[in-house]
Amino acid sequence: MTTAETHMVQGDDDAGTGNAYDVTPIIHSRYFILPVSAAAVGTVVGAVRGSRMAALRFLAENAHRPPTTIRGWYLYNKTKNYRRMAAGLKHGGADALRLGVTTLVWVGIEDGLERCGYPWTEAKEFGAGVGTALVFSSVYRLPWRTASRTVMLGTLVGGCMGLLRWTRGYLRGTVEPHDK
Repeated sequence: MTTAETHMVQGDDDAGTGNAYDVTPIIHSRYFILPVSAAAVGTVVGAVRGSRMAALRFLAENAHRPPTTIRGWYLYNKTKNYRRMAAGLKHGGADALRLGVTTLVWVGIEDGLERCGYPWTEAKEFGAGVGTALVFSSVYRLPWRTASRTVMLGTLVGGCMGLLRWTRGYLRGTVEPHDK
């Protein structure tokens, strides 16, 4: 769906004339999809990492007193698995929140730059990368050296995203005239 397309729904407007009204959202659907997708990825990654870390922690804490009976091994593994599940849920939620908010910041900056007009629209990915890196650096209070590396990484990622958008537009421009 392009931004030029609108979806009209037949129904009553406020005046009761039965005219169609526009129900196109103000914000593009990808601005909802990206943070939710990032949060889902964060949930999976955080759950796996948290679960593994909890299993290793449990092993380290109980290495000096291993179970000696069958019932002891059953209770040991049962407790370890419960702790793994709890840690996986906790870390999965935390990582989902972190990635979701970071992606929401990226999308918000990108959308803001797109709404500013011509010169900013061309550099929206670049600006979103740098802006997200600056917000990330200030929220986590990174030292100057680490913050500069984070900004360089944001610049690189934003530049690559802009290059991909330009390449897609260029390829569409070269392929579409031949199809007609």
